[in-house]
Amino acid sequence: MKHLVLLLLIFLFASCQITETLSINSDGSGTIKLEQFRDENSYMQLAGEEYSKENVFQDTTYIFKEYIDKYNENFTKYTAEEQQLFQKYSNVKVHLKKSSFEKEYKNEFSLQFHKVSEIPDLFKTENYASDIQHNYALTAENNYFTIGYFFNGKIFKRSVSIINTSELEKAKGESEKFVSKYGSSKLVQNYILKYHFPFKIKSVSNSNAVVSPDKKSLTLEFLLSDFSGNPASTNLEVVLE
Repeated sequence: MKHLVLLLLIFLFASCQITETLSINSDGSGTIKLEQFRDENSYMQLAGEEYSKENVFQDTTYIFKEYIDKYNENFTKYTAEEQQLFQKYSNVKVHLKKSSFEKEYKNEFSLQFHKVSEIPDLFKTENYASDIQHNYALTAENNYFTIGYFFNGKIFKRSVSIINTSELEKAKGESEKFVSKYGSSKLVQNYILKYHFPFKIKSVSNSNAVVSPDKKSLTLEFLLSDFSGNPASTNLEVVLE
C-alpha cells in the first residue's frame, strides 16, 4: 500500500501505542527506535466482527540499504536529491510483524547515528522502501508533516513541520470525528517519547514532560488522536546544563 488514507491512519493510530526512544551520548552519537504496537483489546472494539476474519502473517526484517542495493536500477532513476534522501535511511533497521494467529502486530524502526541531524523521519521508512522497489514517485511526500531533530550539545529540538496544510485540515476533521465517536471508549492510543541525554536537563518546553530523578531522562506522553490532528503539538525543546 503506497499510503494510508487519513481515516484509516487515525483508525490504526487509535488502537495502538507508539514509543519513540532516543539516547544521545556525550559526543552527539546515539540510537533511536520507533516502536508501534497494536493493542488488541482496543482494535477489537473498533474492528467489531471484522476482527475475527483477519488472516495474515508477516515477519520481515531488513536494513533499508538492502532495498537500495537490490533495486539499484530503480534507485539510479531518481534525482540526485531524491537519492540523497534515500541514503539518509540506509542504516535504518526494520522489523515488521503481523500475525492474526498470535494476535501480534508491531513495527520497529531503529538506527545508530553519529549525529542527531542524521535521524530521518522514521514514519516514512516503509513508504520509501516501497518506492524504490516499485519505482514509484516519493509517496511519503503525501504525508502532511515531517519530523526532524537537532542537537548542538546544549539544546535538543524535536521539530514537526507541516508540509501540506490542506491535508492537515482533513486530518483535523477526521480526528475530531473519531474523538466524537470513540472518545468515551477505553482505547489504548498513546504516543510516548522516552529521551535520554548525556547531561542534566535544565528546562523542557512541554510542562507535561516527566523528568527522571537524575535529570538526564524524560518521558512525555500524548494521545495519538491529538497527534494525528495536530502533529506540531509534539514539538519539544530541551535545554541541558
